[in-house]
Amino acid sequence: MSGPSEPRRARRRLGVGAAIVVVLAAVAVTIVVGLVRTTAASVEEVPAPDVAVHDAVIYVHVSGAVLSPGLYRLADGSRVVDVIAAAGGFADDADPAAVNLARLLTDGEQLHVGIAGESPAAPAAGDGRIDLNAADAGALETLPGIGPALAGRILAWREENGRFTSVDDLLAVPGIGEKVLAALRELVRV
Repeated sequence: MSGPSEPRRARRRLGVGAAIVVVLAAVAVTIVVGLVRTTAASVEEVPAPDVAVHDAVIYVHVSGAVLSPGLYRLADGSRVVDVIAAAGGFADDADPAAVNLARLLTDGEQLHVGIAGESPAAPAAGDGRIDLNAADAGALETLPGIGPALAGRILAWREENGRFTSVDDLLAVPGIGEKVLAALRELVRV
């Protein structure tokens, strides 16, 4: 009895299979359309808030052999060459070789440009102590136990790490231990 009923069953199975495929395709299309709509709705453009960006500034006091000594406001990250330019450049009697033009400036610093032939004065506070954040190699070498090599390491540390925040920061400078620090403690400041 495999006659005419077998082709009917095969067509019926084919019809049921096709109907299932159509239903699955419709469900898949519905899911995809829903995902696209959800994604499109959640990806709306949000305007950036208006935030004023303030560039950091530093203040540097320039004295000595420049055309216009005074207090200058510069962008953070400025170098000595920038403040010399802001002060109108070197005066005719200045000693440019005594100034490291590439050195980074720090906020609150005083930069003194010496006159040619003048011995460098040690940057000092009103109490005579040397300011570790403003002193040059010559000023540091006036301190007990500090020669050219150690003065260079102090300046290198300051260049790499920024301002000294306390006299105890000297312990981070290679070659300065507790004994040298004890001898310097009353002679320097930050």
